Amino acid sequence: MARSTARPVVRLKSTAGTGVTYVTRKNRLHHPDRLVLRKYDPVAGHHVLFREER
Repeated sequence: MARSTARPVVRLKSTAGTGVTYVTRKNRLHHPDRLVLRKYDPVAGHHVLFREER
């Protein structure tokens, strides 16, 4: 079964500049803007904002 284009895989990159990334899925129909989540950055040692890469 093929994956839907409504829920693409997106990469979240740390805004701390450490190069850490997370991979997740998002619903493009309900959230067309870039995803921003506050997650743990193991290199920085604390929680920072992660923004969606295009």
